[in-house]
Amino acid sequence: MRHGTRTQRLSLPSEHRAAVLHGLVQQLILHGQIRTTYARAKEAQRLADRLVTLGKAGGVPARRRAFRVLQDRALVKQLFGEIAPRHVDLSGGYTRVLRLSVRRGDGAQQALLAFSRLPAGVTAAPPRAKPAQTPQASAAPTRQPPRPAGEAKKPKGLFEGLRHLWTRQKKGSAAS
Repeated sequence: MRHGTRTQRLSLPSEHRAAVLHGLVQQLILHGQIRTTYARAKEAQRLADRLVTLGKAGGVPARRRAFRVLQDRALVKQLFGEIAPRHVDLSGGYTRVLRLSVRRGDGAQQALLAFSRLPAGVTAAPPRAKPAQTPQASAAPTRQPPRPAGEAKKPKGLFEGLRHLWTRQKKGSAAS
């Protein structure tokens, strides 16, 4: 029995699970918010909160412990220099997990993991920009000629694409 265990296994071996969580926290510190599954977000939230607590403590031993997880000096510097000072007056709850819609491929619950206090000038997730159309792409010839303005598109039936299978005659049978 698994009495007294607080971590979720996430269906991963322990080394892989640690690598995934460390990667999530690295991206969280780098970008300020990440989108992942709900279970991974909850586990990464625990690790991120511990790192912010280390950042608030300061000192060389805390930096070394943070470096074990982050594996990047620039991220440790950002954690101790920018992120931890924003949360000095809080005693916990440095990150938040917001549920999003389910993922279309496998139905997994998605979540947004973000710091509770974003830096000045940064709001929630920026809207996704649509790719700009190049003039050549809009001037490309279409497969069908343009329809007159008054003519509406005919709705396709259920077997519209398969109708040719029953109506087309074979080449050899038409001559006999």
